[in-house]
Amino acid sequence: MSTMVAERAMNEVSDLEFQVLRMQNDLKEIAKRWDVVGVEQSKDEHLTIVYKQENQHQCKIMLNDCASSFQGTWDYSIDAAFKGEDGIFIGDIRGPANKGYGSICMPYLKEIAREHNIPCITGDIAKRDWDHVDRLVYFYEKHGFIVELDEEKQTGSIVWRN
Repeated sequence: MSTMVAERAMNEVSDLEFQVLRMQNDLKEIAKRWDVVGVEQSKDEHLTIVYKQENQHQCKIMLNDCASSFQGTWDYSIDAAFKGEDGIFIGDIRGPANKGYGSICMPYLKEIAREHNIPCITGDIAKRDWDHVDRLVYFYEKHGFIVELDEEKQTGSIVWRN
């Protein structure tokens, strides 16, 4: 039995070493075009690189999972727009569900709001999202957002206050 445990541990170490080597290469490529803001571990225990793109009109938090090599585009992103000094509006969240990527990226979006003294982050829940609205409500509430839904119109809104 202990041989199996030792083998499993060696495989995990080997996988982690491989992810670290990939992360080093990916970091170099990502840093050429974007601002790297963090390295985090996903709920699948994969190393991830978090990076951002920001200008006076919009901000984007992106994530690359080091389980696969960086191919020039993100694995997950939160796209948002600055609404003057009053807020940030989340326009879209794209990427696979249930990997923990949103929980990695959301604190970085909140940090942008704090850095710019922006009092709130808002967004909409669209009719196209209604098939997974329970998951969205759980996600946003977990991150401190107030969620209001209109069941009849199958729409909603989210608000986080700094």
